Amino acid sequence: MTASDWKKILKQLKNKPAVMEKFLKHNKPKERKIGIAAKKCERCGRFGAHIKSYGLNLCRHCFREIATEIGFQKYS
Repeated sequence: MTASDWKKILKQLKNKPAVMEKFLKHNKPKERKIGIAAKKCERCGRFGAHIKSYGLNLCRHCFREIATEIGFQKYS
């Protein structure tokens, strides 16, 4: 079950609090402190290839698209 799937099911269970509580207990993914799934890209939401230097919090794909707009230059 992916992260988006359990949120979709959660919308359906809003009227049934007891069932929703049991569902969350067994199916909610745990919050990550370390690892690849701990940080998301602020622009697109990807988990992998995260650049957090200078407080960017972008994936490498988004960084390449907007690097020149931010002020980074490519050397060589």
